Amino acid sequence: MKYIVTLNGTDYEVDVTELKEAIVTNAVPSAPAAAAAPAMPSAPAAQPAPAPAAPVSGTGTPVKSPMPGTILKVNATAGQKVKEGDILFILEAMKMENEIVAPTDGTVSQIIANKGASVATDEVLAFIG
Repeated sequence: MKYIVTLNGTDYEVDVTELKEAIVTNAVPSAPAAAAAPAMPSAPAAQPAPAPAAPVSGTGTPVKSPMPGTILKVNATAGQKVKEGDILFILEAMKMENEIVAPTDGTVSQIIANKGASVATDEVLAFIG
């Protein structure tokens, strides 16, 4: 089969034939071989995985973290009345500050995340009852 191959702006006609086995006609290393690196010591034994956190249970609508990050500020307290859109937390993620807002009107029944806490995606931060 014939193909047209463009390399650095120049077209070349290439004739390709299927073979049953590979034939190497010229092997040139792309870079000089580096000296062999000294053998690395074997990796330390793996630590057992930490036990998963107990599931958080509360009453009301959960306020969840949309992404992993660190809680920079907690703007709500348990028992505080909030309206939909009120800023409850400031979450730092990827060097940006993100506002975590109340998803609904109500009273904050429980604050779970504290300032400085690292949180994961979909981790419950608070409950609004």
